[in-house]
Amino acid sequence: MRSPALLTLASMIALTSPALAQKDAPDAAKAHAEKVADDVAKNWASAPVEEVTKSGKGTARVDGKSIAYTQTAGTLTIRDEKGKPVASMFYTAYIAAGKNRPLTFFYNGGPGSSSLWLRMGSFAPEHVRTNNPEAVKPAPFDVGPNNDSLIGSTDMVFLDAIGAGYSRILGDAKPSDFYGVDQDVDAFAKAIIRYTTKNGRWASPKYIFGESYGTTRSGALAYQLEDRGLALNGVVLLSSIMNYGVRQSGFDTIHIGYIPSYAATAWYHNRVPGGRPASLEQFVEESRQFANGPYATALLKGQDITAEETDAIAQQMSRFTGLSVDYLKRANLRVNLSRFRKEILRDSHETVGRFDSRYKGIDADAAGEEPEYDASSTGITGLYVGSFLDQVTRQMG
Repeated sequence: MRSPALLTLASMIALTSPALAQKDAPDAAKAHAEKVADDVAKNWASAPVEEVTKSGKGTARVDGKSIAYTQTAGTLTIRDEKGKPVASMFYTAYIAAGKNRPLTFFYNGGPGSSSLWLRMGSFAPEHVRTNNPEAVKPAPFDVGPNNDSLIGSTDMVFLDAIGAGYSRILGDAKPSDFYGVDQDVDAFAKAIIRYTTKNGRWASPKYIFGESYGTTRSGALAYQLEDRGLALNGVVLLSSIMNYGVRQSGFDTIHIGYIPSYAATAWYHNRVPGGRPASLEQFVEESRQFANGPYATALLKGQDITAEETDAIAQQMSRFTGLSVDYLKRANLRVNLSRFRKEILRDSHETVGRFDSRYKGIDADAAGEEPEYDASSTGITGLYVGSFLDQVTRQMG
């Protein structure tokens, strides 16, 4: 739909010359549209084709030693087999002095998550500091030295998947060129090889560190890197999920693995029937033995389990999960994560967090099947994102 200004222009041309109106009005409209697009582009953040780096200096204290490092925000240009630029991958790196220091590449999961969560919450020289499981207040943020930083042991490069963070597709490349298992791995392999070459790190021991879907990525990425001549010294998996098939109906291993976490959550929120045991560790260990023993056996029986066995297992499950026997039986002794987070505190219109079940959220609808949001995510997102952007802009420029 054309704007009123364009309609007025076309009307004026038509009044002066019908013949000119037929020819020039579309041209004028096209020129105006191009100008509007150019104006928008001037204020639109776009990834650079030419690689860019911005650096700053920092000092960390690890194991009583002071370690100076260079922190860099930069981009790596990914090219296709013809050498054409197809994507720009953003990274943040922390490099200390030393010959042939190990080099570790970090990336988050999702798929579709940027690496700021690992950057601000794991092993970088500075990280966010959270204490009680409560929503974090707005700025100024509590960010400080990371006593668990790996800068004393390895240089670190945090990579953002294409489309996440500041990583962007270039030119006429398509999302389908990157959004798939093989395409995703290809982009990461090219970026890691490019960083290694550009920074002269082929002689350095090299590791990859993936989180969540990043562990799935690591399985294929390790193969691709080796196949392209980059031999890895090791692969680190955090929050591993190497087989998404465990979530398929009829594959009960995932339910067995949930029980100890459910027990810890019920204990923390004082939902253990008969009162909370004195020792969390002992209670969780008892739940683990139940899950790997009687509970696993019951699930393996499938439809052959008797009513009496179902009652007995539901009674034991109720003790460890804090859920009612009736609810557990109606769920066929299989309660997925979302249902548990909704049910455990349903009577108070509250839910528990997915990443950290100590966090509590409030749902407007207590009759729903799943939580309306993840309190453990919304409670910290402002802290992670805001503190990361502060460091990238203020410290790294």
